[in-house]
Amino acid sequence: MPEAIRAVPVRHYGRYVSAVVVIGLFVAIVYAFAQGKINWGAIPEYFFDDRILKGVGQTMLLTLLSMLIGVVGGIVLAVMRLSKNPVVSSISWFYIWFFRGTPVLVQLMVWFNLGLVFEYINLGPIYKDYWSSFMTPFLTALLGLGLNEAAYMAEICRAGLLSVDEGQTEASHALGMSQGKTLRRVVIPQAMRVIVPPTGNEVINMLKTTSLVATVQFYELLRYAQDIGQASGSPVEMLFLAAAWYLVLTSVLSVGQYYLERYYARGSSRSLPQTPFQRVRATVLSFGRPKGGLA
Repeated sequence: MPEAIRAVPVRHYGRYVSAVVVIGLFVAIVYAFAQGKINWGAIPEYFFDDRILKGVGQTMLLTLLSMLIGVVGGIVLAVMRLSKNPVVSSISWFYIWFFRGTPVLVQLMVWFNLGLVFEYINLGPIYKDYWSSFMTPFLTALLGLGLNEAAYMAEICRAGLLSVDEGQTEASHALGMSQGKTLRRVVIPQAMRVIVPPTGNEVINMLKTTSLVATVQFYELLRYAQDIGQASGSPVEMLFLAAAWYLVLTSVLSVGQYYLERYYARGSSRSLPQTPFQRVRATVLSFGRPKGGLA
């Protein structure tokens, strides 16, 4: 009789060494911060301060409104870019080229300092006022972030629209559907599973980018944290506090992105991946069961 095969597991010594090195670096970093002159008690003391909570609300409001401008503008620019009209397509291309090619901080500063060039804003009988009164810090931040985001969303939406097979459009036209109805009912719903993942990343990126509007005197999370740090003598601690709040907010948005991606993936895969709660529940229920089948 042939002898049974004796399987010897491969030993990955490199994994053990790399794990030890990573743990050592982590311990060294924690030790360095523990030895530093940091008032860690100031972080929980001001974590739910009224000014910090107001800054969190302003940050979320600016993120949502800027993304709304970016998504709507991106869809319009993507449709214009795919248009067969060369003038419309060229305008869309120039807009994307300009706003993607210049830093968002520079755009914010330009909007903020246009009052040095234009003393008044005159829209005829509709509106007329001093530029400094019209271009408030909130409007500066909203235009700077929203218009810049529209350029990136335009490319994301264009990629999503191009991912839908042309046969879908041809079949819709054969059934008598107009171009607009085909876009709304056939193309966009199928393009969403391509558009949603990068859009979720853009929302998270927008949340962090709002910290730049402190340069145009708009008070949000970072600006309030800096003011509290200067008044309390704990500037570094308040920066850690702001970073902790950004981590909390981005974690919440990441969970929402996961479920949104799962929703639009229903028609692209036979079975949806388990949610984190379903995985935990399956792991808990598996305890106590005999191996090899159910009891």
